[in-house]
Amino acid sequence: MELFILVIYAIPLVFIFSYSLVQLSLIINYLGKRQLSIINYQLSINKTPFVTIQLPVYNELYVVERLIDAVAKFDYPKERFEIQVLDDSTDETVEIIANKIQQIKASGVDIQHIRRTDRKGFKAGALAYGMKICKGEFIAIFDADFVPPVDFLQKTIPHFAAPNVGVVQTRWQHLNENYSLLTQLQGFGLDAHFTIEQGGRNAENHFINFNGTAGVWRKSTIEDAGGWSADTLTEDLDLSYRAQMRDWKFVYLENVGCPAELPVTMSAVKSQQYRWTKGAAECVVKNLRKLLSDSHLSISTRLHGFYHLMNSAVFVAVFFLSILSLPVMLITSSSDRFDVFFRYTALFQVSWVILGCFYWISFRKTGLGFFEFVKRFVLFLLFMMGLSFHNSIAVVEGWMGRKTPFVRTPKFNVNNQSDSWQGNKYLAQNIGKSTWIELLLMCYFIMALVIEIYLSNYGLVPFHLMLIVGYGSVLFYTFKQVLR
Repeated sequence: MELFILVIYAIPLVFIFSYSLVQLSLIINYLGKRQLSIINYQLSINKTPFVTIQLPVYNELYVVERLIDAVAKFDYPKERFEIQVLDDSTDETVEIIANKIQQIKASGVDIQHIRRTDRKGFKAGALAYGMKICKGEFIAIFDADFVPPVDFLQKTIPHFAAPNVGVVQTRWQHLNENYSLLTQLQGFGLDAHFTIEQGGRNAENHFINFNGTAGVWRKSTIEDAGGWSADTLTEDLDLSYRAQMRDWKFVYLENVGCPAELPVTMSAVKSQQYRWTKGAAECVVKNLRKLLSDSHLSISTRLHGFYHLMNSAVFVAVFFLSILSLPVMLITSSSDRFDVFFRYTALFQVSWVILGCFYWISFRKTGLGFFEFVKRFVLFLLFMMGLSFHNSIAVVEGWMGRKTPFVRTPKFNVNNQSDSWQGNKYLAQNIGKSTWIELLLMCYFIMALVIEIYLSNYGLVPFHLMLIVGYGSVLFYTFKQVLR
């Protein structure tokens, strides 16, 4: 039994280590990439391509006007773009949009309020519905919480000059990163994705993903790849892989930013994390075998694609390591037979160094300094550990094919510290079952900490302390939201 536990413990450890090595290769790719030359492409009325701008909306009364205003101000010939507000709302958002559209139409912008009889297919269904009647050869997509800059189309459309380019994705920026520690940690994690991951993969022509918003598709690319599909919660990742396996090239523009609002409550963060991690797991089931068996792709592209699709499995690995840490600690205390095993596992600590480099490279651009980085890096790790159970449930459900509705992340229009999210009608005010399980898990790790101190076995003390603080912080923000 002891050997069995150690073997099970080693499996997630090896996966995390191999994942960190792939992240190291992304760091090398990113740092070694050649700076892409700026395309000097002058748009003219005769040659300017027609663009459809799709705004999928569902009950977004706090932010939808801001979005429509921003898109209507695009510095692009008015006769060469249209706006589709794909409105599936069931509340007063419908009337707000209708009134705003009347104002925008008066300025000469082609804007349509598109309503469906049902919400079939959720966001993917709305995008597919709008595409059937759109006029553009290119389609720009923005979620409700984004505020794209006026020159967005001027900076993205020129990259479609190459006929094999199917998508141009821009970097997310954050309107409210400094609102709270919660938003700072989210921004910290997203910045690394939009720096090292997207930039590193794109530098070597490996598969990247359209991030669901703040990007532009060539319409024929969507059609060639089979169109939008609602059979996963991350329709953007799914379509991205299907398109790239059809040899469409994706372009990532790190130097073009598109601001958006970060979730400001724990329930909103959990909702977003659940959808992202479960959707990624569903894409593994749908696309991983096709990717690995596609012989016309290079081995390195397939390898990076494997770890890209499997990145949500890291949460499952961390969760299993945490649960098994107590029996592993008891084994080490009761016998010296496995000392060699634990000496070898110490080598896997290099993963922490790689991870630190991964986040430092993106963070250093903020100019906040190394000590601020260390603080945020540690707090980010604790926070992600605290979410490992919640996200692991989402991943396992995705792998098993358990379907759940698309639950969008509520928006609050909270940008400054003086703004308040209290009284928001979309705010969750209940304590879910997972929260009580997280409380039990924190107690479990407290017990583990007490036992190992009693046994004078201090090897896993730092890990258990991180888990206690991580789960404790998630519980703190959850109860703070409900009791406030």
